[in-house]
Order: sequence, then structure tokens, then C-alpha cells
Amino acid sequence: MRRARLLSVSLIAIILLVASSSIYADEVTQNIQSIILDNFFEPQQHEWIVTGSNFVTQGYPQSAMVKTWPDALYRQPPQGTDIRSLGIHAKFDRMGYNYIEITPATKDANGQLVPTPIDIPGRMKSLDVWMWGSYRNYYVEAQLQDYRGIVHVLRLGSLDYRGWEDLTVGVPSSIPQSVTYIPSTKGLKLLKFVIWSTPNTPVDDFYTYINQIKVITDTFESPWDGETLANPSYVDKLWSAAGVSGPAGTQANQGTQSAQSGTAQGK
Repeated sequence: MRRARLLSVSLIAIILLVASSSIYADEVTQNIQSIILDNFFEPQQHEWIVTGSNFVTQGYPQSAMVKTWPDALYRQPPQGTDIRSLGIHAKFDRMGYNYIEITPATKDANGQLVPTPIDIPGRMKSLDVWMWGSYRNYYVEAQLQDYRGIVHVLRLGSLDYRGWEDLTVGVPSSIPQSVTYIPSTKGLKLLKFVIWSTPNTPVDDFYTYINQIKVITDTFESPWDGETLANPSYVDKLWSAAGVSGPAGTQANQGTQSAQSGTAQGK
């Protein structure tokens, strides 16, 4: 009787172990990749909006795509490319906790820049960006948004150094990037970078340059039968081409719209 009970407990433990390993497989198996979000080659991968806080001097901050780069990345620029860096020139009317926001953007139909977060593939491990410093005690933050719309602020470091350095920050495990339902991976979005001045640092004539924004991320996904049906854009195309029938007494195009609306809400 005792042996039977032990055998039963052992079988339950094995079943739970197998089940848990299948559920969390993507969290254990990894495919770590280095992905460049923007390297400031021409043509630009992204547009950028640069704005200042309340006490920014009139006419500032100024920004430009400047032909300069870190030698540690490019001793000689690759042929056929036009490497640039995002240059920022700022002044403030008083010392204190002033800030500059650097926000990714795209142009709308009228040619106006609209803030557009950058989607980060996979489960992000770390973020790094090359920035030029001039021994000013300014510090740099990155703002990331998770799938719930919650914004997380990660501090990349200080610009209190000379020349180019690679600022890096890890992504804590407390920031959710996956769920149990399908699709399970819920990637983060890069909302903006923020540069803060500190109260004892001069703010009359500040320059910095930004180059190569990169993430280390885990893009592994376990293959499974029917995984294409977890892709919202694929589902939209599939249903649009299917000739959807609505409830009795409704038109087919109304049914199609309802199906597409349901898919959009599922996103």
C-alpha cells in the first residue's frame, strides 16, 4: 500500500514536471539576438522629435543629423552608406532638473512628425545606445511601454565623461513580456529617451550626439501546429478573403466587419 502511494505521488510529480516544462519552454530555451533599432544610416530608419522642458531657451533645443560617429563602431564607414549621428544642442534659462526628450516618430499624411513608439521583437534583455559626453552631470533615461500600457523608466547612466561611450541597461524580470494565452510573447515598445540636467551643472550650452540604438533580445518561439493563427495580421487577411457570413438577416460585409473588429480587439 505504501509503495503504491509513493508510485502514485511520483507519477503526479512527473506529469506536473512535463506540463510545466511545456508551458515555460520559451522562457528556458533561448535564441539571443543583437538587433539594431536605429544606426542613423541614410536613409533614416526613424525620424526623431527633440523637445525641451519649460525653461528651455527660446529656439532650443536644436537637432540635426550630423556626419560624425564613434570610431569604436566605425573606423571607416562601410561603402555605400552615409553614417550620421543625431546631434542635439540645448540651452536652458536656469539651472535645475531640466530635461530633453528624444522621441521616435513617423510622418503623417500632412508631413507632420507624429510620435511613434518602436516595437522591440522578442523578450528584451538589455538596451544600449552610443552617446557623446562632455563631462556634464546629465543623466539619461529610456522609457519603455509594456503590453498593458504601463511605462517603465530605465536609467542608462550619466554623461559625465569625455567623448563616445556605450550606455547599457538591463531589463528587469519584473517587467512582463509574455502571457499564458496566445499570442504569448508581448514585446516592449521604446517610447523615448530623456536627458536630465542636475541642479549644479551648467545649462548654458549643451551638446550631445546619439548613435546606434541596439537591443539584446530572445526571439525564440516554440513551433506548434496552427501558430500562424496567432498572428493578427494573418488572421485579418484570412477572414477578409473568406467570404464571412453574418447572423441571420445581416449582410455578409457586416459580418466581415464584425470579424475584423473582433480580431482588432483581440490584439
